[in-house]
Amino acid sequence: MLKINGKEYDFAGRTVRDVITELGYEKNMIAVERNEEIIPKATYEEAILNDGDTVEVVSFVGGG
Repeated sequence: MLKINGKEYDFAGRTVRDVITELGYEKNMIAVERNEEIIPKATYEEAILNDGDTVEVVSFVGGG
C-alpha cells in the first residue's frame, strides 16, 4: 500500500504515469512528490511507486 494525498491505495509497482491517469489527473496540470522529493515530469513513465511510499499530487490553479 502507498498513500496518495493522505489516502491509501494498492498501486505499488505501478508507474507514476499509470497512477495519475487512473486517478484522473492531467500531467500538465500537476506536480508529483514522492517521499518529499519532486518527480520530474519527464520520468513519470519510468518512476515506479513502491510499497510504503507517500505521494502528494498538487494541482495548479489559475486565477487573478
